[in-house]
Amino acid sequence: MAISVAGGVRPGKIIEIEHRLYQQLILGKHKASPTLLDDLDLELEADANKLDVEREAILARLMKQIKAKEVFEAVSSQLHETVNNAIDHQLASPELVLAKSEINESQILLLELLLAKNLDATRLRPLISNLSWLCRDLTNMVNSPSFRARRPQSSDVRVTDIKLVMNYIGIENLRTIIPYFCLRNWLPSANAKLLWTTRKLWRYSIVSGIAANALAQLHNTDSALVYSSALLNQLGTSVVLSLSARLFDQTWGAWIREASSSRDKEVYDAVIATEFPAKAVFEQVLSHGHKLNWQLLELLKFEASPLTGLLKELDLTLSYRELSPQAALVARANCYAKVVLLEEMRQIDPQEKRLMFDYYELTEQEVLRLKAQNYRKLDLL
Repeated sequence: MAISVAGGVRPGKIIEIEHRLYQQLILGKHKASPTLLDDLDLELEADANKLDVEREAILARLMKQIKAKEVFEAVSSQLHETVNNAIDHQLASPELVLAKSEINESQILLLELLLAKNLDATRLRPLISNLSWLCRDLTNMVNSPSFRARRPQSSDVRVTDIKLVMNYIGIENLRTIIPYFCLRNWLPSANAKLLWTTRKLWRYSIVSGIAANALAQLHNTDSALVYSSALLNQLGTSVVLSLSARLFDQTWGAWIREASSSRDKEVYDAVIATEFPAKAVFEQVLSHGHKLNWQLLELLKFEASPLTGLLKELDLTLSYRELSPQAALVARANCYAKVVLLEEMRQIDPQEKRLMFDYYELTEQEVLRLKAQNYRKLDLL
């Protein structure tokens, strides 16, 4: 290109490419496969496929009947308007978002303690023990067939004591695995309507985290902070999706029950065929996602945390060149992850890829290091 775009205020084309990634994550029909360690319920996947088929069959039938089509359009529009108004109301207040989310002070304190140069297991253990979902995830991982093969002895014995679980994983590996499980817990779960969106966002997050860790090691900087910040950069997006999914399910379920009790088959079919308002939620993600990354942490009294500072910097800094060295590493990792996923979905051309790498000033050495990473699993060895 004749004019360099490196580092300055983000050009409109860069913004368009980055928005395109989120558009594909939330609106795209691409169905991502599960990532290793991401043991998403196979039954949920079957439910999601069944729901897609059922909705499409009903919608095809409704479109053949003029009156039924009118009922569907009226009901679907009203349902979406009701849900979107409820989402608008909750997202207007970060305090309300925090109250409705699954995020609490113990989780963020745990993530902050993981940034310490010398980890103290005695401080980590009670925090982990108080998070039942984290105990479950760590215990399941240690007792999985792939992990048992690495255990020195008694591999057939199921480990349940959290102290032993932590010992098997290794104190340093906790820096990698706990932020991973925290983000997964904040994503919409047990929701068939958002299964594909959740998987794609999860894949993007993991690629970002692994890329950030690789860049931090290449530049001999604090990999714990850079890696955790790369994952937490999807905190706000995860919260917006989870909140929206919950509100949609509540409204959708109430309307289904009402239509069923009134025995109005046309309305019932119209509600069944109504999809999650993905386009409106996509706009909410663009408006609130990155702001909530640091606003929620500040509301939990972690204003002074390096995690909060880095996430705030990534949101509010207008140009790449003004970022601190560690924030710049996260930005470069995010850039690489966006390109990887857009390439997988065939939604970016070579010139656009070059433009992204030029703007975020990815060097040839960095690209070679990033290409060498395995983005299908976390390296815990």
